[in-house]
Amino acid sequence: MTKLILIGASGHSKVIQDIVAENEDLTLYAIVDDAIEKTNEVNGIIYANTAFLSSLNVEEYTFCLAIGNNADRKKLFERLAIPLEQYETLIHPRAVISRSAKIGYGTVIMPNAVVNADAAVGNHCIVNTAAVVEHDNKLGDYVHVSPNVGLCGKVSVGEGSHVGIGAIVIPGKKVGTWSIVGAGAVVVKDVSDGMTVIGVPAKVIPKKRVVF
Repeated sequence: MTKLILIGASGHSKVIQDIVAENEDLTLYAIVDDAIEKTNEVNGIIYANTAFLSSLNVEEYTFCLAIGNNADRKKLFERLAIPLEQYETLIHPRAVISRSAKIGYGTVIMPNAVVNADAAVGNHCIVNTAAVVEHDNKLGDYVHVSPNVGLCGKVSVGEGSHVGIGAIVIPGKKVGTWSIVGAGAVVVKDVSDGMTVIGVPAKVIPKKRVVF
């Protein structure tokens, strides 16, 4: 049985723990977080600071970044320097994944999510509850697709972008890197890198001019 260590003890981590509990091939060995000061064991699970990882032979474990914030996941991955192949891909048994879809290392797919034919989901992504990633989608690393999002066919979402709860992206559109699509927005035009869009149809939030 594979020993899994979750990095992060937030609410997002609680949902991932439920997925782990559904997998008979995994046992939750430890939960580590920068905010935990003292190592202790509860119900057979070790709770410790992330410094605890330095005492382990990482090759004996698999890991998951149980952190909801996209930028924080990337920073932790780079800081910890655990080989990418040691990160577990976690898929809830009630998710529907096409046989032709490709799912990256460390990605988490929540209950009732759908990833359809020839979609490609990058590393350390979150496909949240009841989200739909349609055919031929391309999702970069560290993307978060929130609950009830609909990404129609041939959509691409760049690295680090966050598609808010209930948003829709119509077919063939592109969301750039490190962008935000607001909750309930309907994207009908491409979204450039680093932009925040909201509304129906989605429009860019103007950046405030700083006057000195």
